[in-house]
Amino acid sequence: MRKLLPALMAAALALLPTMAQAETRHDEQLWINLTVMGPISGDLVYFGELQPRFGDGVSRTEAAIMRGAIGWRFSPAVTLYQGYAHVVQPVDGGRDVNEERSFQQISWNIGKPWGGELSSRTRLEQRWRSDGRDTGWRAREMLRYEKPLKPGVQGPSALIYSELFVALNDTDWGARGGFDQIRNFVGLEIPVKGATTIEAGYLNQWIDQGAGRSRMNHAAAISLWVRH
Repeated sequence: MRKLLPALMAAALALLPTMAQAETRHDEQLWINLTVMGPISGDLVYFGELQPRFGDGVSRTEAAIMRGAIGWRFSPAVTLYQGYAHVVQPVDGGRDVNEERSFQQISWNIGKPWGGELSSRTRLEQRWRSDGRDTGWRAREMLRYEKPLKPGVQGPSALIYSELFVALNDTDWGARGGFDQIRNFVGLEIPVKGATTIEAGYLNQWIDQGAGRSRMNHAAAISLWVRH
């Protein structure tokens, strides 16, 4: 793992020259996330999410995501999920764009290096949109690390994560095979009650829009995680 993290950092740094050359549009946003998760029976588990996102200087709804999944916990460290998501993207003066997603996900608690917790989330998506007929395939990989600010004391933890998105094919609704976007987050995880936590911080999203154009969203991100 000590060799893996430098390699991932080097891959992210390799994207910087491309990002610098692209014509980039910036936007200030607010992302809110409510996630409920827990066991159904034995090793059968679930999670459900509701995510409104506000863009254009937090002046309008950018997207709304409803996502749920059922999974099987193979061990305390590894859980496999099958899920479904419905995404609505409002269009000013036009018909909303709706996207349906089926996805498969592996969640892996890698270990506790450097006094914190390191985890991975690998997700494969199949995407259908109302403005096209093709199926888009996309892979997502997230690495997440959290470390208590005061070791041995229940309290806030520093939290960082990075998630890379890669489109696996072209579609008639605009997806292009290859690098799609990257998200980086830095903030705090704050315990509330029991296993319930709040995550709050800054999220940077860089999206490759093709033809030398890109978009960078600067989002205040707030998440409530309710764990049963």
